[in-house]
Amino acid sequence: MKHFLWSICFSLFLTLPVLADPLSVEYFSKRDEFSAVKVSPEGDYVSAITDKGGKNVLAIFDRETFNVIHAVYFDGKAQVGNYYWVNKDRVVVMKEYISGIRDEPLYYGEMLAVNADGSKVKNIISYKSPDSTGTRVKKTKGLMGTSFMLDPLLHDKKHILVSVYPWASIKEPFTEVFRVNVYNGRRKQVTRAPARMATYLTDNEGEVRFAASSTDYIEQDLYIRNTKSGDWSKLDQFDGQLNNITPYAFDETNENVFATANKDNGTKALYKIDLATANYELISQDKTVSPSNIWLNEGDKSLYAVEYEPGYPTYEFVDKNSPMTKSLKGLLQALPGYQVRIISSTLDGKVNVIWAGNDRTPGEYYVYDKNRGKLDHLLSARSWIDPDKMAEAKPIQFTARDGLTIHGYLTLPQGKEDKNLPLVVMPHGGPHGVRDWWSFDPTAQMLANNGIAVLQVNFRGSGGYGTDFEHAGHRRWGEEVQYDIIDGVKYLVAQGTADKDNLCILGGSFGGYSALQSAIIEPDMFKCSVGEFGIYSLPMMFTEGDVQQRASGVKYLKTVLGEDESQLKAFSPVFHIDKLKAPVLLIHGAKDKRAPIEHAEALIKAFEKHNHDYEYFELEAAGHGIYSNKDRAKHYQKVLDFIKQHLDT
Repeated sequence: MKHFLWSICFSLFLTLPVLADPLSVEYFSKRDEFSAVKVSPEGDYVSAITDKGGKNVLAIFDRETFNVIHAVYFDGKAQVGNYYWVNKDRVVVMKEYISGIRDEPLYYGEMLAVNADGSKVKNIISYKSPDSTGTRVKKTKGLMGTSFMLDPLLHDKKHILVSVYPWASIKEPFTEVFRVNVYNGRRKQVTRAPARMATYLTDNEGEVRFAASSTDYIEQDLYIRNTKSGDWSKLDQFDGQLNNITPYAFDETNENVFATANKDNGTKALYKIDLATANYELISQDKTVSPSNIWLNEGDKSLYAVEYEPGYPTYEFVDKNSPMTKSLKGLLQALPGYQVRIISSTLDGKVNVIWAGNDRTPGEYYVYDKNRGKLDHLLSARSWIDPDKMAEAKPIQFTARDGLTIHGYLTLPQGKEDKNLPLVVMPHGGPHGVRDWWSFDPTAQMLANNGIAVLQVNFRGSGGYGTDFEHAGHRRWGEEVQYDIIDGVKYLVAQGTADKDNLCILGGSFGGYSALQSAIIEPDMFKCSVGEFGIYSLPMMFTEGDVQQRASGVKYLKTVLGEDESQLKAFSPVFHIDKLKAPVLLIHGAKDKRAPIEHAEALIKAFEKHNHDYEYFELEAAGHGIYSNKDRAKHYQKVLDFIKQHLDT
């Protein structure tokens, strides 16, 4: 099969604009105005999540007039979460709660169905008994578990499939699948998972066929279901051949599956796998990065493109005859300089919602009508963002001290020559399975708007660069991973881009850990360090936080951290504050379950013991990140003030 590789072309800016006065932090900290934009299955409506009074609302518009038909809004502390069109007129909405004691919303598995015009409202899934009328009507029992949409079954006007994580005494239950009526909430169990915490894939007929389960968040077991008997059997034909198999779609025969997988520990590739014979065919692979997205036609679930992001994004069109392929190629030409995605389509594929974004644009939404040959602008994710005032982010690569090639992104401030710039290095979280991308990053843009260059490094251990690259970061959090971050800074200093005497480091979660650990390894490199929502004691990860609460989480920690107590302490900032010179801004959420407040408290105790210069900013309602616009603005201002206090900008 021949493949067509489509690369997005990007313009070069040959003149330097004059640097204007910095914009307010609220300009960057505010959440998206619109998100999750979709078109209904037959194209009568478009919909989007927007904000009203600090809560999410689902707005439904007439596609022709763009008049608001209805808005789904919950009273009290509830708000709209995700949502799905399930037939031409009806949506299913996931109901979240803003608790008041926690910043981020909580989801308990409740789903509400409603018509586009606001009629026929029904709580179809709840841990309580859904409402019913009349004494003779048998009530549907509450579903004691957290439910997620598995398949909206767009060719079945009355039913959906949901996967349910039962609330059980064990932390890792056997998930279940139910077929649910979207008008009355009646449900019937379809299957129970063959292994704990399984996820599922349905075929083109909406039959549950695949299940995947992991005992350590790294390797997973696959199971195939016989749709006649309902029995599950383990797929082990690929042992030693393909690893980390993730199925995405069936082909038109329903006998072969398209899946990404690793072979020989390289980058993930897309394969077509014959389920009867276990034979497989390579469909698409990039030698540098694994696929970032697998794109399917919503109407028939057919796969048409693979997206890669080695630096700038590219597409490989694996089905050159697909109407979606032809549409996307035309859209890429119509919107040069943008990463373009078809994010929602009608069943016949004739009407598409398009997302277009880049390093200076958070996202613009368009409606493309094939019959009319028209591309109309619909909404902006952040309408107040002026791309002309934003900074360019460009891919870079350098060689680490041990010869490994490392990729990253450099955001450069406007109006300044790219020479001897103040620099903030901003390591990402994770660290495994996560990476930075070429995209609009509000923190990087805020710093660049204040004259500061920003370096983001996809250090070893990051996701997306192959098994060997990711595993190279296992048990090396405190040394080689940090060396990659440090070597990236040294590379920019050697290139003359960054001023060696004007450097800071900022990160959240694992990035917060790196902000302290890198500054300990290179005590004379950084003028300041900002750690947000970080983990600072590796031994504590085995006793505190939500990861260690599950058996699979403990296995994961043993794999990526190891169990050598002396090494865990050697890699833990809390035990080495005596080596640290940079003043620290420490930011933490009091309700953080992933990196609990005990990490910050232990670090503060170490600061006090060694009389180290630090500032502490605690967000009482925040968890592992910041949700509210008010707290985000406070956080951004605190970070910016601290960095500008220590850098010459």
